[in-house]
Amino acid sequence: MTNTYYMRISHMITVKDHQTGRLFDPWDYLGPKRRKLLENSWAGVFRTYLFGKLPVSKVARHFNDQLGRPSKELYTAIGALILQQLHDLSDPDVTRALAFNIDWHYALDITDESDNGKYLSERTLRTYRKILMDEHLDKLLFETLTDTLIKTFGVDTSKQRLDSTIIRSNMRKLGRIRICAATIRKFLKKLRRTHKELYDSQLTTDFIDRYLAKNADSLFSQVKPSETSKTLQDVGDDLVYLIELFRPYGTVCALPEYRLLERVLHEQFTVMGTGPETRVTVKPPKEVSSDSLQNPSDSTAGYDAHKGSGYQAQIMETYQTDKHDKKTPDLITYVEVEPANKPDVYGLLPAIDATSKRGCCPDEVVCDTQYGSDDNVLTANTSDVEVTAPTKGTAPASATCLNDFAFDPDTHAVIACPEGHAPVWSGHTVKTRLKATFAKATCGDCPRRGSCPVYHGKKASYLYYDETKLRIAHRRAAEQTPEFKDKYRWRAGIEGTNSHLKSDVGAGRLRVRGLAAVCFAVILKALGLNILRCARALKTRCLSHVTALISLRFSLPNLLCSLYDKILTLLANNTRFFCFGR
Repeated sequence: MTNTYYMRISHMITVKDHQTGRLFDPWDYLGPKRRKLLENSWAGVFRTYLFGKLPVSKVARHFNDQLGRPSKELYTAIGALILQQLHDLSDPDVTRALAFNIDWHYALDITDESDNGKYLSERTLRTYRKILMDEHLDKLLFETLTDTLIKTFGVDTSKQRLDSTIIRSNMRKLGRIRICAATIRKFLKKLRRTHKELYDSQLTTDFIDRYLAKNADSLFSQVKPSETSKTLQDVGDDLVYLIELFRPYGTVCALPEYRLLERVLHEQFTVMGTGPETRVTVKPPKEVSSDSLQNPSDSTAGYDAHKGSGYQAQIMETYQTDKHDKKTPDLITYVEVEPANKPDVYGLLPAIDATSKRGCCPDEVVCDTQYGSDDNVLTANTSDVEVTAPTKGTAPASATCLNDFAFDPDTHAVIACPEGHAPVWSGHTVKTRLKATFAKATCGDCPRRGSCPVYHGKKASYLYYDETKLRIAHRRAAEQTPEFKDKYRWRAGIEGTNSHLKSDVGAGRLRVRGLAAVCFAVILKALGLNILRCARALKTRCLSHVTALISLRFSLPNLLCSLYDKILTLLANNTRFFCFGR
């Protein structure tokens, strides 16, 4: 007998009731051992702790409560999209998994054997995915469900680490010539579909064949190095020709493909003149901006000289210093996707702000040099967050540095030099600049002369500095201490998280293009990695509790062993007892 309970929000919006208990458990047919495998897996974590928190009410707003066919069960549809990213599946694979995979049925609490309960078409998946993207529910899902896992598994968020990793969308890597040629090809195809009359009357056959012939792409990809400059100049002239040819037609100018032509022209070439007198010259590679178009099929991707083209994900996760504690998972608390050209220095403060609003803000953040600017460290300190990151740049070549001087902790004025001599005068010269003046005779016979940052003038010796230089000097000195090195060594662990994000849930190369689609996929994959980590911790907790109970069994008298074995078998079937003492 199958128990199915449905709660209809309206006549056409269907939501299954997963809260009301069932008279008969539909999963008893599995037996205790197979049931235990499900409960200790990702399916058990998702079903037990996360499934009931899916935001079905926000999705239900997109369906009419009186018209149309009844919606698919909303919990199932939203959950399937999360599990799709967790397992890195295509839409056809999701349809099959939902239809036949018992792990999915258990995770999504599907007990109905009909097609209505276990079938979602690819078109329906795309529809619900668009709803979630339009409502920005990817971030809401990640934050809500991750916060639930943090609370359930008792994760300590006081220590966290931050780093970025490159994300490749589903686009080819193109050189400058092929970027221009592909943009022209994209415009011509769009023009042929939407403005056939202009396409036929304004463009010559030779021009069309140059970009739309079957072998056109291969011709542009096989340009000899000696002909690169000439070919790029010719393609630039074609860009100007198309832009000026169709500029009088407002409907053509409104096309996104036409705007891409203008964008590529100004990013790759220097434009001189206007109208028919417009001329272009190729920009040197160093003058091409890092946010220039990388591929017309993905106009929001960026470029970084170190990481390459695509996107980057800012990842912040918890970490624990006890390597032997496998019962508490390290969880990703923050993920943000942005074009690859955006500097990492802008990634720290948004991560702190976002986690502060959710109540999982760290007390200490470990990150690399790019995040550790002086402004970032100061701003983080106002939020009571300690940032552990090396200072950017190299230390001064002189043996004596600013940190060797003694300063007043309140005014930051110099009290004494490294040799113990007090300055004649010390204080602010302007709002942020400070100066210390030493007697010429004092510095004349100093053994540090030549290796000291003090400037020797005609009448006296001067030390010029500001509060920023002073803070950086103190940080550079602290970096040499064992305490700093012991804290900073934990940063390396996030490199493993970046690797797992790409290998375990498939974030290295995505099936989608565009910032919105890439953001949706990466955020839900980060949530999927959190679920997998919690499942691994769940197994560890179960094993440790079973081991403790078995050890206790052998310490009991023989008369109590039989009774204890029966109790142990009963408790072994209740995973939540072993894991959380419920």
